[in-house]
Amino acid sequence: MNYFKTGVLLVALTLLLVWAGSIFGGRQGAIFAFAIAMGMNFFSYWYSDKVVLRIYKARQITQQDSPEYYALVRELIANANLPMPNLYIIPTQAMNAFATGRNPNHAAVAVTEGLLKSLTHEELKGVLAHELSHVKNRDILISTIVATIAGAITMLANMAQWSAMFGGFGSHDDEDSGGGGMIALLVLAIVAPIAALLIQMAISRSREYAADKGGAIMAHNPSGLASALEKLHQAARVRPLDAGTSSAHLFIVNPLSGRSFASLFSTHPPVEERIKRLRSMA
Repeated sequence: MNYFKTGVLLVALTLLLVWAGSIFGGRQGAIFAFAIAMGMNFFSYWYSDKVVLRIYKARQITQQDSPEYYALVRELIANANLPMPNLYIIPTQAMNAFATGRNPNHAAVAVTEGLLKSLTHEELKGVLAHELSHVKNRDILISTIVATIAGAITMLANMAQWSAMFGGFGSHDDEDSGGGGMIALLVLAIVAPIAALLIQMAISRSREYAADKGGAIMAHNPSGLASALEKLHQAARVRPLDAGTSSAHLFIVNPLSGRSFASLFSTHPPVEERIKRLRSMA
């Protein structure tokens, strides 16, 4: 069901781009914005793993550095038929984790020191299984596609804002249509980026539910992940991770949950609902 929902939302986002392009510059306008957005996200797709790991000062570890962490990942990738990812530890007592990388052969899993110290064996296993499920489902690729389309829509909306300000669009048509062209331009400038953001958030939340389910199956224990999410949710309120909004969607729980304004636009579904679904699987 989550895969179907993701597909429907991607179609909706694409149709929104086509509509935005037709309002501003027809098919050529949509293609132009999409090409620019794709170029901007090409770098992100190939190098975002290195960038985000460097941002959080993550250090790569070996089996000798963290035997339990390493052994659990080894066990889980055998269950899921995945190649071994690079493993990292983030030097902070905040509790969180994320996976990144453009495909299963170029993947990385990172956990914080606080998470390793605070979770039980089964809870840690559940968190790692969730992250490996993201890798298996190629969610980084999906999020890059979504970001590219949403970026193109936002770019068209910004162009529309400037055109509306300076009257550079539809000035001749407005004489015949009673300002219809300018109204359409204003709708594009205001509504399109909000709609794109909402669809982008919905896709991200759908992928989190899918990773929860896939992780529970991979770990053979939904209760472990459910218990971990409870601890992580509480810890994020007490000691939130110092994370940027551009990378917050990568983490297993929203690191911005302690910031009320940022949480209004969370890319994560409610933790309570995630736990409820996992408990029902158990």
